[in-house]
Amino acid sequence: MSRTAPVVVASDLDRTLIYSAAALDLTMPDADAPRLLCVEVYGSRPLSYVTETAAGLLGALAADTHFVPTTTRTREQYHRIRLPGPPPRFAICANGGHLLVDGVSDPDWRSGVARRLAAECAPLAEVRAHLVAAADPAWLLKERVAEDLFAYLVVERALLPDGWVKELSAWAGSRGWTVSLQGRKLYAVPKPLTKGAAVREVARRTGAGLTLAAGDSLLDADLLLAADRGWRPAHGELADAGWSAPHIAVTAGRGVAAGEEILREFTRAARDHGR
Repeated sequence: MSRTAPVVVASDLDRTLIYSAAALDLTMPDADAPRLLCVEVYGSRPLSYVTETAAGLLGALAADTHFVPTTTRTREQYHRIRLPGPPPRFAICANGGHLLVDGVSDPDWRSGVARRLAAECAPLAEVRAHLVAAADPAWLLKERVAEDLFAYLVVERALLPDGWVKELSAWAGSRGWTVSLQGRKLYAVPKPLTKGAAVREVARRTGAGLTLAAGDSLLDADLLLAADRGWRPAHGELADAGWSAPHIAVTAGRGVAAGEEILREFTRAARDHGR
């Protein structure tokens, strides 16, 4: 790898690199299924996995690049994950609300985020109240606020009324917020709260000569656009929306196989940059 022009590899986690049992999408015969490594335990039970091959690729990649886990998870949720390789120097949580440096939130970054949110979008309390009022108890399972930055609902997705998400998106958009439906979670996130902005800051601090990225949801679109090259899985919210960009490739595989494929592409691109 190049020592004069570091590579930043910023990747979303859930359904991009790590997968719950329900999201693995193992379509091959059981005897041909890949060996899996658990990377997250929750409630004393295994929750998230990568393939054993992906674990090896990630460990090597993290040793040779600035690998930056980039997630909408809260800090508490992120710290449950045990990825292969050395602990990341940088990580991005709460969709860019927290830039972790050696596991600790950078106070200057957090202050800057707070100023942008106050200046550019409606208050969290207003959006949260609307979410709760608009939701139907017949399909609403949980309602949560994450890091005092954004709100989300856990829903029975199959019971959501047609057009409800679209109507909510229009309401939120006029107030400076974005709506994203990922699995059973419906997020309402301030538009200035982006993974892309945080990744650009990491690239600045590291003097990166190349930024690579991957993600599967609409909240990852700005992350992918902030990178020099990017990948998205053949599944997920971006795939459902038909989202694309000239420098973004789509995996051939789906589920946990897509995560392994993305890591192979990261490794190849980083190696080519270092030649």
